[in-house]
Amino acid sequence: MTPGASRAATGGVARDKDGRSWQIGTDADVDWITRGTVVGLTVTSAIPPIFAAYATVVVPELRAGLEEHEHHVVRLLTQHGTDIDWWLGYLDTGASDVVFPDVHRVRMYSDWPYVLVKAGPQQALQWRAEPSPLHCGLPDLMFPADRSWLISALWDDDWWCLGGPEELVDGFVREPGVEARRVDPHDDATPPGHVAR
Repeated sequence: MTPGASRAATGGVARDKDGRSWQIGTDADVDWITRGTVVGLTVTSAIPPIFAAYATVVVPELRAGLEEHEHHVVRLLTQHGTDIDWWLGYLDTGASDVVFPDVHRVRMYSDWPYVLVKAGPQQALQWRAEPSPLHCGLPDLMFPADRSWLISALWDDDWWCLGGPEELVDGFVREPGVEARRVDPHDDATPPGHVAR
């Protein structure tokens, strides 16, 4: 085990931060995502086709409004779920903060490495020291332990893909200050004016 690591109650590896131990995720924790997604331009390239509704959520270009945007996103996700345990995924691009740099990476999507840790909304808002180059300061992937929703920003996209209950997607679409639009799982999910890379 690496320094600062311990065994979680579930038998997995945990890491200490902020005076607590946090469970580090494994490939088994994201297997439902890797088995359910496909390479392409649809929302199902990031979100398995198991949810009632889907949307894309654009990350603001102006860094001045980024913190407010992040708080809107986390508040909406928190309001539409009952599980306080969230899996937070930090994509290891080599240029972004992954919070726990010396732990096992899970492999997702096009074999991209993520640090996955079970934490919660407050850690999602606070842990990443600097925004990732294209995204924001939030983790690149978030879902509650009950898997009732999933939000994910792929490597070089400047938007999130979201899947969850109808009321969650409606909340994002109606939220002032958040640029979100419903998408069909079979259509190109690229927001107008953006380019899928």
